Amino acid sequence: MIGIELNEENFEYDIYSLVKAFYPGEEVARVSGSCDGLTIRVEYQPAAITVALQEAAEEDSLAAKTISETISTEGLERKETKSVLKRALYRLLSEKTGRVLPWGTLTGIRPTKIPFAMLSEGKSDEEIASYMKETYLAGEEKTALSIEIAKREQEILKAIDYEDGYSLYVGIPFCPTRCLYCSFTSYPLKIWEKQVDAYVEALCKELRFLAEKMKYRKLNTVYIGGGTPTTLNPQQMDRLLTVLEESFDFSNNQEFTVEAGRPDSITEDKLLVLKNHKVSRISVNPQTMNQKTLDLIGRRHTVEQTKEAFRLARRCGFDNINMDLISGLPGENREDMEYTMQEIAALKPDSVTVHALAIKRASRLNELWEEYKGRTGALDEETARMMERYTRQMGLVPYYLYRQKNMAGNLENVGYARLDKAGIYNILIMEEKQTIVACGAGSITKRVFPDGRIERCDNVKDVALYIEKIDEMIERKRRLLQIS
Repeated sequence: MIGIELNEENFEYDIYSLVKAFYPGEEVARVSGSCDGLTIRVEYQPAAITVALQEAAEEDSLAAKTISETISTEGLERKETKSVLKRALYRLLSEKTGRVLPWGTLTGIRPTKIPFAMLSEGKSDEEIASYMKETYLAGEEKTALSIEIAKREQEILKAIDYEDGYSLYVGIPFCPTRCLYCSFTSYPLKIWEKQVDAYVEALCKELRFLAEKMKYRKLNTVYIGGGTPTTLNPQQMDRLLTVLEESFDFSNNQEFTVEAGRPDSITEDKLLVLKNHKVSRISVNPQTMNQKTLDLIGRRHTVEQTKEAFRLARRCGFDNINMDLISGLPGENREDMEYTMQEIAALKPDSVTVHALAIKRASRLNELWEEYKGRTGALDEETARMMERYTRQMGLVPYYLYRQKNMAGNLENVGYARLDKAGIYNILIMEEKQTIVACGAGSITKRVFPDGRIERCDNVKDVALYIEKIDEMIERKRRLLQIS
């Protein structure tokens, strides 16, 4: 175990996150005094902070091994204090482990927001790169990637109306089965099948309310996600999409996405419903093209089903299809991941999103960590480069990026797309520049104010409670959006 001892509460989350980045498989906890393993002490003093790493004394030694650094904080504001503290802790952890993290001290989920903002201020690539290296100790490769993506985001979003526009998220929380790594709000369809009609009814009520109250704003993108939206049968999907079409003004809409997701939920009837309602972008998500891994993680579909679902979508006329992949899945080595990339390249999707496996607290993988920790996949920077190389050879370029806690290899999730097929909603949700109104169980609405301030309200996660308390969910949005 790794213990963290603080004499104040300041920056506890940032300290914890950075330690976990260096020691992803270790338990990290707040302690009072030394622990049996490594103890990290952060002592706040007037105008200074001392950071120390103390290894527990060995049996043949009377003294514990300690390395430390004291940094001046005189005259620094809170943000600057956090930066110098994290740099000092990073230097000590790097010395202790011999590791260099590709993103340096950056532990937040939206690293591209930094170059995005600096580009908007007219800063040059060189100024941005220097700032990210000096402030966050970020590596050259990741810095260059974040600048490239920020530039592409700005180009893609130039037609988006931040002030009068908004985007709409619709959540379908049902799945055929729950995958090993998943922590999203999702419910096995077999258990909840009798509740789906009632859920769609409540969802339609929430949508009609929002359509009426947002009618003076411009709808820019629509994203139906989950869960797995195509767990709805064709009649339920048609009903939902009909309410959307009849209730909202689509004249300013630039993208209509349905995350079809699981290949075992995709049928021709459902795809034709989506096509008839002018859905412009879908996902067919294999995660891996290795059958042994699919069986291990509980996907309950075959590699051949993935290929057939993709080909079926093409035959139905979809010309903007995304495929999600996860690198670092249990049991997979670099050769397995390269095989997946070869199989994906043969299908020629319009976009590919490569996720680095993240061990989520609410996932079964985390619950069963002792069983799986020796089987987690091999994921390093060289493997990530290999996967990026395949996507670029397919004619896809990176257009959005985000990170999560406890990610394999301390890496990132990157979306790659053909120049005219990028997922606009994906960028908007990451850059937080536009209000996103979200409907359905477990969804979170974010209102972005003109001064950049963001306020949120969330819907209850439990399906039964969502159905029961739909009027309360509507009232929450009424208050957040300040509409009567």
